[in-house]
Amino acid sequence: MKRALLPQGWTQPRGYANGVAARGTQVFIAGQIGWDASEQFQSAEFAAQARQALHNVVAVLAAAGGRPEHLVRMTWYVIDKREYLASLKAIGYAFREVIGDYDIAMSAIQVAALIEDDAKVEIEATAVIPD
Repeated sequence: MKRALLPQGWTQPRGYANGVAARGTQVFIAGQIGWDASEQFQSAEFAAQARQALHNVVAVLAAAGGRPEHLVRMTWYVIDKREYLASLKAIGYAFREVIGDYDIAMSAIQVAALIEDDAKVEIEATAVIPD
């Protein structure tokens, strides 16, 4: 079970949680990029890569017996914040479809590059599977 944290008097954040409290088995998911299981990029488009990266996060979590609702933290690394911001509507749609809820503490960071040259986004995550 997880619980989003919202300090008294704070405005409800949109698209993320300020913090999350949870109890159970912790799962740490390495940065996932927008390639498929064969390590092939099916698209150079930002939102499509983000969607695939989210699917990859869910696949790793499933290997631990977890589900998207067990995610408590995500860090998004993007190489172009303007491309990220321009894709927010499509990313939001993909997020709701693949992950479901926004009760996840999230950060987004622009970086100079990712290790895979064709990658536009990398998402690392933490989940807590209830006991």
